[in-house]
Amino acid sequence: MHSPVPSAVLWDADGVIQRPSRDWWSRLTSLVPGDGDAFIADLMAAERPALVGKQDFRDAVAEVLRRWDSPVSLEEALEPWRWFAAEPEVIALIGELRAAGIGCHLATNQQAFRRAIMQDERGYGEWFDHTFYSCDLGLAKPDPAYFRAILGVLDVPASSVLFIDDNEANVAGALSVGLQAEVYELSAGVPALVELLRRYGLPIPG
Repeated sequence: MHSPVPSAVLWDADGVIQRPSRDWWSRLTSLVPGDGDAFIADLMAAERPALVGKQDFRDAVAEVLRRWDSPVSLEEALEPWRWFAAEPEVIALIGELRAAGIGCHLATNQQAFRRAIMQDERGYGEWFDHTFYSCDLGLAKPDPAYFRAILGVLDVPASSVLFIDDNEANVAGALSVGLQAEVYELSAGVPALVELLRRYGLPIPG
């Protein structure tokens, strides 16, 4: 049992509440002739400014496609960013926590293109009390300022918040500002998540 029992939980998205629904890596490597892994690395680097709202992600991808002389359209290249699905059992757990009075908030690094899919097309906002997308905050994990910005909105002590993420660097960033934080990967299974939440004294039925 940890003390204090968290009054709020911050949830990462990719790897915690959602997983790929198709093999996006293979698809992206097929978009260019030559070194597909290097192409993906270029895409990921180009995405970074968009994650904090400093560049349009569509423009960034278009530039990478031009640089690599890719024959595919921009829309085809963007499609793999839609290939994800939320885990229903995790969303149900979040609903149970909220029903028990625990604040549940999404805390995720996303560019505006994917934010629109999650928030506007798929209704992620309905599952959480607040949604904190890096592109909206202008800050991204693991920057401690990202977590301070969230605490400023929630207006709660850092020690009363539990942060769950599949990335150790992000967890370290949260710990550095006084949050409780744990590494969890959806691949470990939902029972492992239930056990984690119970360790912190959170009200999980069963």
